[in-house]
Amino acid sequence: MRVKSQLVGLPEVVESDLVRQVARSLSAAIVEGRLRPGTKVSEAAVARELGISRAPVREAARLLENQGLLRASPRRGFFVRELSAAEVDELYDLRICVERHAALAASCRLTQKTRAALREQLALMDALARADDPAACIEADYQFHRMIFEAAGNSRLLRVFDGLSSELRVVIGLIGRLYDDPMKLARAHVPLLEAIEAGRADTILAEVDHHLGVARREVGLLVQSLSTGAALP
Repeated sequence: MRVKSQLVGLPEVVESDLVRQVARSLSAAIVEGRLRPGTKVSEAAVARELGISRAPVREAARLLENQGLLRASPRRGFFVRELSAAEVDELYDLRICVERHAALAASCRLTQKTRAALREQLALMDALARADDPAACIEADYQFHRMIFEAAGNSRLLRVFDGLSSELRVVIGLIGRLYDDPMKLARAHVPLLEAIEAGRADTILAEVDHHLGVARREVGLLVQSLSTGAALP
C-alpha cells in the first residue's frame, strides 16, 4: 500500500510565470526546513498539492537543481540537497574571505544613503523576528549581507556572493534553527554594521570573523548531527 506524500503547506499558485512560482514555493519550503535535506520531491505530490500539472513542477525542480538546492538521481527523481559538514566548512572558508574584503571596502565607500539603507534593513530584520516570519527573516538576513557587497562597489565581488546565494539561504535557514529567540539572530548583525560605520579595519575584520566564525562552527555541528540521524531542533 502506497503512502501519500505529506503536505508541507505550499501556497496556491496562478498561471502566470508558473515555473518560477513553483520554484519559489519549493525553495521557501527547503530553506524553512519544511522539506528536509535528503527528502524526495515528488512531482506528482507537489502537482497535486498545488493543483497543477506535473510539467511545471519538473521544470521548477530542474531550475532548483541548477541553483544547488535539489539534486537529481537517475530513475529516482529529485531530492533536497544535503550539505555535508565539509561542504559547509568550504562555504564558510570562502565566505569569510570575500566578506572580509567586502566589509572593508564598504566601510571606505559608505555614504549616508547606504548607511541608512543598512540601518533600515536591520530594523526590518528586527520587525520580522518579532512577527515570527522565518522565511522573511532568512531572506532579510541574506539581503543584509548582500547590501554590504553592493556598498563595496565591486561588481565581480558581488557576483561571487550571488553565486553562493542558494547554499547561503540553506545555511541561513539552518542558523535560524540554532536560536530559540529569533531576536538574537537579528540583533547579532548590529555589531558588524557598527564596525563598518566606525571604519576601523581591525575591528571590522574581528567582527566579520566573529559573526561568521560562530555560524561556521554551529552550523557545522548541526549538519553533523543531521547526518548521524539526530533529531532536528
